[in-house]
Amino acid sequence: MAKSLFVCQSCGAEHRKWMGQCPDCGAWNSIAEQVIEAASIRAAGKGKALATSAITEISSENSPRRSTCIEELDRVLGGGLVPGSAVLIGGDPGIGKSTLLLQAAAKLAENSGGAVLYITGEESMQQVNLRGQRIGAMHASLQLASACELESMLATIDKTRPSTVIIDSIQTTVSNRLTSAPGTVSQVRDCSAALIQQAKAVGHALILVGHVTKDGALAGPRVLEHMVDAVIYFEGDRGHAHRILRAVKNRFGPAGEIGVFEMSDAGLVGIRDASRMFLAERAKDVPGSVVLACMEGTRPLLVEVQALIAPTVYATPKRSAVGVDGGRVAMLTAVLERRMGLPLSQYDVYINIAGGARIAEPAVDLAVLLAMLSAFQEKPVAADIAVFGEVGLTGEVRPVGQPEARAREAANLGFARILMPKENHERVQKANIIANMRTDTRTPLALMPVRHLSEAAQTLLT
Repeated sequence: MAKSLFVCQSCGAEHRKWMGQCPDCGAWNSIAEQVIEAASIRAAGKGKALATSAITEISSENSPRRSTCIEELDRVLGGGLVPGSAVLIGGDPGIGKSTLLLQAAAKLAENSGGAVLYITGEESMQQVNLRGQRIGAMHASLQLASACELESMLATIDKTRPSTVIIDSIQTTVSNRLTSAPGTVSQVRDCSAALIQQAKAVGHALILVGHVTKDGALAGPRVLEHMVDAVIYFEGDRGHAHRILRAVKNRFGPAGEIGVFEMSDAGLVGIRDASRMFLAERAKDVPGSVVLACMEGTRPLLVEVQALIAPTVYATPKRSAVGVDGGRVAMLTAVLERRMGLPLSQYDVYINIAGGARIAEPAVDLAVLLAMLSAFQEKPVAADIAVFGEVGLTGEVRPVGQPEARAREAANLGFARILMPKENHERVQKANIIANMRTDTRTPLALMPVRHLSEAAQTLLT
C-alpha cells in the first residue's frame, strides 16, 4: 500500500507531517509531500562471502587516464578522466558548463578511440548541434541523445557501451519507480546512484552536470557530493570574460586545483599564464594596490589586492570585501587599528581582489593589511614587490606553505623583490631563484623577510 512522507528538498530529511520550517536544516517552505510505494521486504538469508586480498599484494599502479586534450580541464581533474569515475560539475546558469563539456566530449571522441555519449535533458539535439558547429565540437564518434527518463538512459548506455557518458543535467533526470517531481531529493539521489553504479560496473567515465542554489551550493541532497569521485565548481562573473574551474573534491588528484578559461566566440579557451591575465590592467604607483603571491591547489597565482579607505557617514563604519572572506577582513581591520594605531573606526574599508579572483587561503592577510595601510597613508607600494604571509591577532607574520613556488612565479613575471615571513626566508633562499627570468638579466631575487606587521609597514611604506 502506498504511503506519503514529507521530505525536505534542501537537506533530504523525512518528516511525518508538513511543517513550515525544516527542524534539521532550518530552511523555510522546503518540505514537500511525496508518495512512496511500498517496497517488498528483502528475503532473509546468508550473504555470500567476499574475496579478500592482502593490502601488500594489491597493485598500486595509477589508473589509466583519458586526456580531454584541454590542458586546464585536465589540470583540475588531476591529469584526465579515470575510467569508472564519476565527476559532478556545478555552476551558475549560463556560466559555460555545457559549452566546456561539449568541447571536452568532442576532444575525447577524437582522441580516446571510443565513443562519447552526451545525453541532454534540457535542450534538443538540434540545439546542441548548433552549439557544436559554433564552437567546432563536431566528431562522428560523439553521439547525442535527448532524454529525461533514467531507465532509457541506462538501456542506451548498456547498448552503446561508450567510453565517456555526460548527463546534462542530473536535476532533469527522473525515474519511473518514483512518483516525485524532477529535481527533488529522492529523484536526484536515486538517479545518481543508479548511473554511478552502472559506471563502476561497466567502466566508463561519468560526468554529471548539477544545478546550484541561489547561495551557490549544489542543489539536491548533500549525499550526492559524497557519492561521486570529484566535485568541480564553475565560477565566474558575467562582467569578466574569464571563468575559473575549481576542484572542491577529487579522489584521483589534488583538491583545490583550479583551471582558468576565457569565454570567446569559439567556446572556452584555457589560459596557461593566468597570473599575467590577472595583472594585465594593474595600475602602478597607486596607493592601496599590492600584488599577492597565492596558491590555488598546486598552482601559484599572482593577483592584485586593492583597498580603499574613506570617511564614514554612518554611526557604524562599513567593512566590505569582494573576492576574500568579509569576516577575515573585519578581523584584519581590528588588528590594524589595535596594533598599528590607525583610527579606522571612523572610516569605511573596502577590499577587492581585482579580476574576479577569489582567495580563501590565509596568505592573503599581509597583502590586505599592507594595501589598507597604503590606502590610509596615501603612499604607493613599489610596483616590483610581491607579498605573501599570514598575520595573527598580535600582528606577527606567520609562515605559509610552498613559498618557493610563490617566489618563483613572482620572479617569472619580472618582480625583483618579495616580502615574506621570516620563517619562509631560508627555504626560498636555498631555492636560489633568479629574478627577471624572461629577460637576459640574471639578478637574484631580493628577499625581504619580516616578523611583524610593523616591520613590514616600515619596509614598504617609509
